[in-house]
Amino acid sequence: MDRANTQPNPTSQSPDSQRLKTQYLSLYNLVSGLLWLAVLGRVLFLVPLVGFEHVYEGVGEFAKWTQTLMLLEVVHSALGLIRSPLPTALMQVSSRILLVYPVVTWHPEIATSSFYSIFYSTMLFAWSVTEVVRYSYFLLNLKFGVPGFLTWARYNLFFVLYPVGITSEVILIWKAGELEGGYGAWARWVVLAIYVPGAHILYTHMMAQRRKVIRGKAPERRKAAN
Repeated sequence: MDRANTQPNPTSQSPDSQRLKTQYLSLYNLVSGLLWLAVLGRVLFLVPLVGFEHVYEGVGEFAKWTQTLMLLEVVHSALGLIRSPLPTALMQVSSRILLVYPVVTWHPEIATSSFYSIFYSTMLFAWSVTEVVRYSYFLLNLKFGVPGFLTWARYNLFFVLYPVGITSEVILIWKAGELEGGYGAWARWVVLAIYVPGAHILYTHMMAQRRKVIRGKAPERRKAAN
C-alpha cells in the first residue's frame, strides 16, 4: 500500500520554522529513500544469486527496521508536519507493520518456505519500488522540482505495484492464520475482512490523486502549446 504524503503541511508559520520543517522532511525523505533503495537492491541481488528462500535471511531484518521507521509518518501527521490526515497515515503504516511483525517476524518459516518466499520477495519488491519513487518525488518537490518521468512513475506504476503488493500481503496473512489456528486464526480472518476493503480505499485514493495531478498538468501543456 502507498504511504502517507510526506510533503509539508502549508500553514501560517514563520520563515525560520518553515525552513526548519522543510530541512527535516528533506532529510527524512532522503534517508528513507536510500534505505528502501538498499532493500530493493538486496532483493534484486539475492533472488538470482541464492533464490527466493534466502531473501528473508539476507534482507528481512533490514526491511523490518526500515519499515518500522515509517511510524514517524504517523507522528508527522499527528503534529501537522505533513498534509496526510492522521486516519489515512495510520491505515497505511499499520498495514505494513502487521506484515513485518505479526506475520513475518512471528512466522519466519513463511518467508523462507519454497512457495511463500516468492510472495515475501514480490511484496518487498513492490514496497521498495513504490517507496524509492515516492520519497524521491517528495524530496525533489521540496528542493528542486520534480522531473516529468518521476511524476509519471509516481502516478502510474501503482497500477501494477499495488496489485502485486496487496496480493502478496493477503497470501502471507492467510498463511499466517493457517499456522496459528484457534483464536489467532480468527484474528487473521478479521484482519483480512478489514484489510481488503481498506486496500481498495487506498487504491482508489491514489487514482483520485492521479486525476488531480493530470488535471493540474493539462493547463501547463496547453500554455506550452500556445
